[in-house]
Amino acid sequence: MKRYVALGSSMAAGPGIQPRAEGAPRWSGRSARNYAHLIAEREGLELTDVTFSGARTAHLLTDRQRSAPPQLTTLDGSEALVTVTIGGNDVGYVPLLMAAAVPRAARRLPLLGGRIAELLDAGARDRALAEVFDSLCAVGAELRRRAPHARIFFVDYLTMLPPEGVAAPSLSQADADLGRHVAAALERLTAEAAAATGCEIVGAAAASRDHHAWSDQPWTTTPAKYVVPLPGRPAPLHPNAAGMRAVAELVSAQL
Repeated sequence: MKRYVALGSSMAAGPGIQPRAEGAPRWSGRSARNYAHLIAEREGLELTDVTFSGARTAHLLTDRQRSAPPQLTTLDGSEALVTVTIGGNDVGYVPLLMAAAVPRAARRLPLLGGRIAELLDAGARDRALAEVFDSLCAVGAELRRRAPHARIFFVDYLTMLPPEGVAAPSLSQADADLGRHVAAALERLTAEAAAATGCEIVGAAAASRDHHAWSDQPWTTTPAKYVVPLPGRPAPLHPNAAGMRAVAELVSAQL
């Protein structure tokens, strides 16, 4: 059976999509129905899933995340397939959208208000975007080095926001526009990093344009109505079960 290793952040892990992956660390948010598990079932692959909610590129390359070692240390050169979804936490993409959904009154609270203002600062987001390309290239190059015989797929982020001019209730137009800017830049930079390092790209963002979080058939969830997400429900502003199935189909079709 061919070996498949899945890497990445919560967008690959699938927090809140039941059931939880057997043996997964509690804080990983790793679902047994995330796209990696669905691909492994569909293609008959032996899966090692080390996706972990909150991961940044550094958590793949050099840094431990809670008790988990850097994700790339899982690779041993025997892999036939590697998938990775990463970069959004480096640029504050989902945190930006979550901050945008916080009621205006709450933004005046000490500590919280300052963090929200930073996340919604366009200059800060652009500075983060200017740095993430090199980080994505470092991931791709190290993947190629550690898994020389594998097909390596960067899987970009599902589209969460509606197109320009379409309202995203609970988000202001300005905040939604900033989110779209960050999403578009991250999509482009991920594809460029994949090409620059000899990896392949799976265009989940392009495939999901009509399945944004406010659409009739969403592949991602809208912001939470409550501060604490409901147990057993997909995390706010993350893939839902339909989104994970769609990404799995995209990867399988490319295989």
